[in-house]
Amino acid sequence: MESGGQDINLNSPNKGLLVNAMTDVPVDSAAAARTSAPEGLTLAEEEELRSELAKVEEEIGTLRQVLAAKERHCGELKRKLGLTPLDGLKQNLSKSWHDVQVSNAYVKTSEKLGEWNDKVTQSDFYKKTQETLSQAGQKTSAALSNVGSVISRKLGDMRNSATFKSFEDRVGTIKSRVVGSRENSIDSLHSPSGAGDKPPHDNAPF
Repeated sequence: MESGGQDINLNSPNKGLLVNAMTDVPVDSAAAARTSAPEGLTLAEEEELRSELAKVEEEIGTLRQVLAAKERHCGELKRKLGLTPLDGLKQNLSKSWHDVQVSNAYVKTSEKLGEWNDKVTQSDFYKKTQETLSQAGQKTSAALSNVGSVISRKLGDMRNSATFKSFEDRVGTIKSRVVGSRENSIDSLHSPSGAGDKPPHDNAPF
């Protein structure tokens, strides 16, 4: 393959020299990792901030190690006292609810709801609505009571009417006939001279 009038053979013995030449190029790692400095900062200020950042990151790592040690010690103490994770959860929930109750937002919300309730119950519209519902309930009760008394009175009038008495007499007559005929049939079944009994034959042939 020709490029620019020169032959480049990838399998030539000069391949290693080319690779070595590329790897031997010095690279400024600090310059490559360094981002462009913000405008308004001098090199001295930037170096000071980077130094402070390194210290803070080191302190954060130390604090994480201390916190992990404290958590392990806390777990050992709870295990020796027989405290379970459920007990800790209950305690945390109780503490959280207590914190909510004493928080300013909760107190203000409770006070606001109380004020709204007082305003609603003391308003003219609420009082009129309550009076209207009370009157409606009284009228409904009175109407139901009147309906009951009217029905009772109508039933009493119907029982006292001539038609009902005539119907009652007829029912009584039919009942007495049915009961009388039933008693007669029962007596005839139990009497010795009933149709169902056969007299004994004294002169039966041998």
